[in-house]
Amino acid sequence: MTLNDIKGILNAQVLTGEQFLDRKVSSAFGSDLMSDVLAFVDNSSVLLTGLTNPQVIRTAEMIDLFAIIFVRGKRPSDEIIKMGQRNNITILMTDYTLYTSCGKLYENGLKGIEFEKGVMT
Repeated sequence: MTLNDIKGILNAQVLTGEQFLDRKVSSAFGSDLMSDVLAFVDNSSVLLTGLTNPQVIRTAEMIDLFAIIFVRGKRPSDEIIKMGQRNNITILMTDYTLYTSCGKLYENGLKGIEFEKGVMT
């Protein structure tokens, strides 16, 4: 699945990184806990979150994440968007909740990150 596919499924608005919508995504991870993102997400995943603070971008930088989707219609500040631009991170925004967004992606074939007892498999 590509970021462009995800954009359509979630009726999402592209805030930055439109030139990267052809990137392939292998899985999705929904969380507001950046410690979980650091522990379980790999760089071919897309992050869905309701947090709109700079820590989200910094976390994405640390694990080379290339896409973030802000849910619940939360629009990040211009500072966050500029941080995403500088790091070639595609930032999308959808009005769907985190639960619904993840469900729609799963329903359309995008798997979640698999882990067992706190360890990725």
